[in-house]
Amino acid sequence: MDYELVTLADKLVVGITDRTNNAAPDMGEKIGQLWQRFYSDGHVDKITHRADHVALGIYTEYASDEKGDYTVMVACQVTEPGSHFETRGIKGGKYAKFVVKASQDQLVSKVADAWTAIWQMPLPRLFAADFEAYQVADGEQAEVHIYISLKE
Repeated sequence: MDYELVTLADKLVVGITDRTNNAAPDMGEKIGQLWQRFYSDGHVDKITHRADHVALGIYTEYASDEKGDYTVMVACQVTEPGSHFETRGIKGGKYAKFVVKASQDQLVSKVADAWTAIWQMPLPRLFAADFEAYQVADGEQAEVHIYISLKE
């Protein structure tokens, strides 16, 4: 799977969180429910000072690596902290950027396939904050950028 090395600036994000790990039988359900709450419960509309219209799926606070517990957060980048939700920072630095393009109905499975491939790659991962940036979809086609934090 191809990727591009990029350097990102620090990001301030606001959203909702849960804790899981990749071996948990309910991991996919927990993450799916978090996204559902974010949109169905109107959380996304209550986030003020949004930097853009990109939704973020963030994986942070790793206990160890991709095999340990981590915090998953569904969020938006903001210019100021919000009062209704959890606020986190994504540390700037070196990231591997993967691009996933798929039709709307194939997007979830294509992103999951990308993560499976990423876990197998010998990347010098930092395990600080990795995230998916869901770009605004153009009709039926959607695009997700996956950023993996790397050691300097």
